[in-house]
Amino acid sequence: MILKRALFRPALTVLMLLIASPVSAGTFTNPIVSSGADPWVIQHGENYFFCQSHRHGIYVSRANSPVTIGENPPVRVWTPPPDTSYSKEIWAPELHYLCGKWYIYFAADDGDNANHRMYVLEGSSQNPQDPFVFRGELKLPENRWAIDGTVFTFRDELYVLWSGWVGTENVDQRIYIARLKDPLTPVGERVCISRPEYDWEKFGTPLINEGPEALWHDEKLFVIYSASGSWDDDYCLGQLQLTGSDPMRAESWSKKPQAVFSRTTEVFGPGHCSFVKSPDGSEDWIIYHAAKYSGAGWNRNVRAQKFTWNADGSPNFGVPISTGIPLPLPSGHIESAPKTPELEPIEIQR
Repeated sequence: MILKRALFRPALTVLMLLIASPVSAGTFTNPIVSSGADPWVIQHGENYFFCQSHRHGIYVSRANSPVTIGENPPVRVWTPPPDTSYSKEIWAPELHYLCGKWYIYFAADDGDNANHRMYVLEGSSQNPQDPFVFRGELKLPENRWAIDGTVFTFRDELYVLWSGWVGTENVDQRIYIARLKDPLTPVGERVCISRPEYDWEKFGTPLINEGPEALWHDEKLFVIYSASGSWDDDYCLGQLQLTGSDPMRAESWSKKPQAVFSRTTEVFGPGHCSFVKSPDGSEDWIIYHAAKYSGAGWNRNVRAQKFTWNADGSPNFGVPISTGIPLPLPSGHIESAPKTPELEPIEIQR
C-alpha cells in the first residue's frame, strides 16, 4: 500500500526550542536546535538567517555564527490566511536574496497533501526580518505536486529545483529542474535529473528523492539531495554533479552511486541540509537535521558540522558526529546576542 507523505509528517511540538547546545572553551555540541527539521540557513554579510515554518506562519531568526542559529528570537515574517490553497502544511521555506530583493519559497496546501504546490513571498525591505508579501504560486511546468523548492544561478540564468511527482499519483518523488524568467516566473519545460534508483535511495514507501540544494566549489556545481523516507533511520544525502554544459539536459547530470552522508550506529536519518561558510569565510559548514533516536521518525533536531573537499573537488561530509561531542567553533565565531527567553511549548500541526 502506498502511503501519502502527509501521513508521515509529525507534529512539531514547539514553536521553536531555541535552547542551543552549551558553548564554552572554543567548542560547541550538537544539536544546535533542540527540535526542528528542514533547516534553511543563508549567510548574508555578517549575518546568518535561519528560516523555518510553524503553525502560525514563517519565521526568520538572525545569528552571528552558524552554530548559534537557535539562540535569538524568531520573527514571524508571514502569516497564512485561513481557507486558501496555501493555508496548511507549510513545508521547508527557503530564504533567498535575488535581483536585489529577498524572497521566500515554500510548499503548502489546503490540508490535502495531494494539493501541495510551491509559493513565493517577496520581502518588503532589505531586512529579511521585516514582513513579506505573498506573491502567489510558483507555477511550475505541468502543475504537479511539488515541495522543497530551491533556486540557484548558473551563467547568469536562474533555475529552480524541486521534488515532485511524475503524474497525479504518489508513486515516487523525483528531482526536477526548470528555468526561471525572474524570481517569480518559471518558463519552459521541467526536466527530471534524479529519481530513486540505488538501494540506499529506496528505504520506505513511496520512494523518495527530495530536498535538493545547490553547492558550488571551484566552479563545480553539485546538487545535494535527500533520499529514502524522511521518517526512516536510513534517510541520507545523495549527490548530483553538473558534468555537462546545460543544466536543462538530464544527461548533463551525474549521480554518485553511493550516499555521501548517512546514518551511523548513533546518528539516524541525517538529511535535508543547507550550506554556509564560517564567519571568516575559511571553512565550509553543513546544517542538517537528524532523528533524535532510532525509530524517532519525524521527531528531529538540527545539527551542524564542518566539511572538507575531495581531491576531485567534490564535497567530503565525513560522517554525522554524535550528539554531545565537543566540536571546535566555526573559525571567526562571534557570539549571538541577545539570547531569547525560553518559549512555552505550542502544538504545531504539519
